[in-house]
Amino acid sequence: MGSPQSNARRVAVVGGGISGLAAAHRLIELDPACQLTLYERRSRLGGALWTKHEEGYQVEQGVDNFITTLPWGLDLCRRLGLEDQLVQTNPKLRQTYVVRAGRLHKLPDGFLMMAPTRMWPLVVTPILSPLGKLRCGLEYFLPPRKHDADESVASFVRRRLGREAYERLVEPLVSAVYAADLEKLSIEATLSRFRQMERDHGSIVRAMRKQMKKRRGEGQSGGGESGPRFSMFVTLREGLSSLVDAITDRLPEGAARPATVVERIERHDGGWRVWATQSGAGDSPPPESEDFDALIMAAPSHIAADLLRTHDAELADDLATITHSGTAILSFAFDREQISHPLDGMGIVVPGIEKSPILACSLSSQKYVHRAPEGKVLLRVFVGGMRYPEMAEMAEDELRPRVLDELAQLLGIDGPPIYSGLARWPRTMPQYHVGHKDLVERIETRAAALPDFALCGNAYHGVGIPDCVHTAEQAAERIINKQ
Repeated sequence: MGSPQSNARRVAVVGGGISGLAAAHRLIELDPACQLTLYERRSRLGGALWTKHEEGYQVEQGVDNFITTLPWGLDLCRRLGLEDQLVQTNPKLRQTYVVRAGRLHKLPDGFLMMAPTRMWPLVVTPILSPLGKLRCGLEYFLPPRKHDADESVASFVRRRLGREAYERLVEPLVSAVYAADLEKLSIEATLSRFRQMERDHGSIVRAMRKQMKKRRGEGQSGGGESGPRFSMFVTLREGLSSLVDAITDRLPEGAARPATVVERIERHDGGWRVWATQSGAGDSPPPESEDFDALIMAAPSHIAADLLRTHDAELADDLATITHSGTAILSFAFDREQISHPLDGMGIVVPGIEKSPILACSLSSQKYVHRAPEGKVLLRVFVGGMRYPEMAEMAEDELRPRVLDELAQLLGIDGPPIYSGLARWPRTMPQYHVGHKDLVERIETRAAALPDFALCGNAYHGVGIPDCVHTAEQAAERIINKQ
């Protein structure tokens, strides 16, 4: 009689970012006997989840928190035993600044991405001109669009709120999240709830006012949608690398293979054969193959396109049409007395119309106070994206002074930083262009036709940690349920 492992299913996961890790973890949860191999081309797992602890600072190199209004990130943390390590944003400083004419102004209270929940803060804000405020207020009376075709975020916002509200409020807020060209970014694939508000209520202002009235009637505050325990965003006390470590510790010994490049995949004997090479293993050794019963593709869509082209050229073409932007993140620390600004907020967003080298700045140690020693301030500055793609690749000795000069003007900084770091993220932010939902539907239909195969990642249904976890766990469940 064979061993209990002899009939265990062998599954390969290609891609070791949060999507691949979440898929691998779910496979083991559902089938502890599963013989799992997780391939990752980088020398470490986690992708954009990467925390450095340097000189007393906790510096997130990529993603620094996740939203709690979607349940899947929180749920994964609970199942991993990390719930007691979740930290919410500083409740005293949940405020964002917007740059206008080189100066910082607080985002009007109650302005949520592209809709005001309170009108008076919008009336008194210096960010908009009197005509811009009037045009924004007229949104309440504008008829809804009749047809349901997708449109760009820029088109939707200008149509509903006017050009100035788009340029001065919505464009910087959305660009800070998606690093996108809003003239191409799909409203249906990114912020569909606002389009649904227009359909259901005729006006997004009217819809928001009804929602706030309902919440007040139910005794909720404006932040009630995130529940009584957590703020809208949370992180882990030891950094998001601890999420990566917790998942990795749950995987079978030897299952994860960092620094391993998948060169090609092919159907073989009713399953999948994966050819991979260990990077840094000398003079280009020939790839070695392993056979699996099933495969989950969690690599970026352009890599997935290359690997799948021999199996389905149309699927590969569709995957390849999803473009990606790149960013660079510069981290700086200062003594608190070097900065004259009160720093009574968590972040800064910069409109494209300002022609600034900065997309956004996170006041990282104001947002989460444990990230810097007492008396120190840690900032993370984002550059590049679709606005200035060349800046994501700019040499550090050219990029650093440009960013520091801009920060000094905005925040009143005197003197050089006492700590600095740079992380580059080329081709990591997928762009959800108009028509993205239809594109993804085609991709998923064709992917479903491949036997013992599932697709997941940030290129399809959302770029945040909860979205990636959700699609990854769904992919694992599809593979297990096909047994």
